[in-house]
Amino acid sequence: MKLIRTFGKSAAEATAVIQEIAARGATSTASVAPAVKKIVTDVKRKGDKAVREYAEQFDGLQPEQDILVDPSEMEAAWNALPKHLKAAMKEAAANIHAFAEAQMPEEWIIEPATGVRTGQVVRPLDAVGCYVPGGRYPLPSTLLMTTLPAQVAGVERIVVCSPKPGQETLAAAHLCGVSEFYRVGGAQAIAMMAYGTDSTPPVTRIVGPGNLYVTAAKQLVSQDCGIDMPAGPTEIVVTSDLGDALGIATDLVAQAEHDPETLAIFITTNELLAKEVQKQAKALARKNKLAKQSLEARGTIFICETPMEAQALTNLLAPEHLTIDRPEDLQWVRNAGSVFIGPQSPQSMGDYVSGPNHVLPTGRTGRLRGGLSVMDFVKLITVQQYTSRGLAKLGPHAIAMAEAEGLVGHAESVRVRLKP
Repeated sequence: MKLIRTFGKSAAEATAVIQEIAARGATSTASVAPAVKKIVTDVKRKGDKAVREYAEQFDGLQPEQDILVDPSEMEAAWNALPKHLKAAMKEAAANIHAFAEAQMPEEWIIEPATGVRTGQVVRPLDAVGCYVPGGRYPLPSTLLMTTLPAQVAGVERIVVCSPKPGQETLAAAHLCGVSEFYRVGGAQAIAMMAYGTDSTPPVTRIVGPGNLYVTAAKQLVSQDCGIDMPAGPTEIVVTSDLGDALGIATDLVAQAEHDPETLAIFITTNELLAKEVQKQAKALARKNKLAKQSLEARGTIFICETPMEAQALTNLLAPEHLTIDRPEDLQWVRNAGSVFIGPQSPQSMGDYVSGPNHVLPTGRTGRLRGGLSVMDFVKLITVQQYTSRGLAKLGPHAIAMAEAEGLVGHAESVRVRLKP
């Protein structure tokens, strides 16, 4: 990890590096856009036939294999798990479920004036597609994180797509009661869920992380099907003056092993701590090839002159994962996907069992939204009701505003109801 002071002789260098990181934006999909467009177009036109052809070409699907996973296969995968992993998955599922329940918005009605009632009702989406990557490692945790909030929201149809699903992922699907699981990935899976095929109806929204092809496909279909957010490489920022150097270094290495493009940053005003974190991270990454590659490419330690500067830099970067020293530090946090407080809160806990979702905004999308939540699976529908008394009170105001806008039909639709 390179170490840069944001003040003094290295101020100009630091400014340039910060500007480059802050300009990273969402992942650029231009390099794969033509290939993705062809795949999506083929699936729209040829349906199941195209899905199968691409799944056999890219996802390792065998000619005799069904794309739809039989529930008995998921049950067998669950039964084959060791007891300790079953216990871990059950604990994670319970915490994710409880957190999603706490997030559920409420229905309410207020009476802003006599005879006027306004409020909101909460309704689930009809169908959602949950994409679970099947790349370097099986990701049963992502299946839990995407399907359980949808269940809490009340979504009736939950579709899971994952290429070459591992035993652990199939087991997690059984634990969550998933009945519609397709062993297909990439752009072909996104197109199948977005537009449907002869055998598979389309979904309303697609959620979950994925590689460049998945991200490009989600962006392409987003005009016709809802998506959660574009997914870029993993990001970690630790902003600390008091933390334990070894603990900080292990968090940086842990997130860096996700992807060679991981953005790993430590921000501090404590130069001694900065140098010790640099030393510890280098030592830890020696035996972790992917983390070593990532930290050498994008790992940075910023030494700031003041705590306020460190805080401003953190919010500017809007990281996916953020660790801070104390609960009071939450007061200055404005932009982040998920926040971890104190030296005893490793970010890896949030990846698995804490309850808050690990599908989080990257590429500074944290300026605009938080992570995946139960809110991604519901609609807030506003309602309003008038009595004649309520209309008599507020109707003239609506008429005045409609006439000011030149919308005489709007005014008349209220006026006719005010006549005795």
